[in-house]
Amino acid sequence: MAWSGPPPAARLIPLGIAERIQVDLKVAAKARDRERLAALRLLADALNKEAKEARGPLDEQREVAVLRRERKRRAEAAEAYRKGGREDLAAGEEAEGRLIEGYLPAEISDEELEALVADALSETGAASQKEMGKVMSAVMSKAAGRADGKRVSELVRAKLS
Repeated sequence: MAWSGPPPAARLIPLGIAERIQVDLKVAAKARDRERLAALRLLADALNKEAKEARGPLDEQREVAVLRRERKRRAEAAEAYRKGGREDLAAGEEAEGRLIEGYLPAEISDEELEALVADALSETGAASQKEMGKVMSAVMSKAAGRADGKRVSELVRAKLS
């Protein structure tokens, strides 16, 4: 289960996330790559389930949210397996997490995030921790899925203290 780099379709075809996963599913099936195929099927199922709940196609932000949630689940599962002494299963979960990261947009740089937070602080006029929600909302909408909420929260909290 040693996947590395972005998936093949991500390098060749400018498609949406769900479409890239479908193309990569076909590639993995033809290549008889069982581990990759299983991981991609789980991602496709998660996206399909979310689309059914939304009663329509997902926009890119919701697709990214689903992938982040799935990546977080893999990280938590890997940690639990490690605590249970199952290094082999933990490695598999981490490999799936790396596969998912190949479909996520690149994380925003620290400098860009600092600038977004500074702009949001000046826009909202926030000066205390009580107004953190307004700042978070402004930053997250501008970051458009390229910044982890926890990372943004820590920076906003530090700026408001």
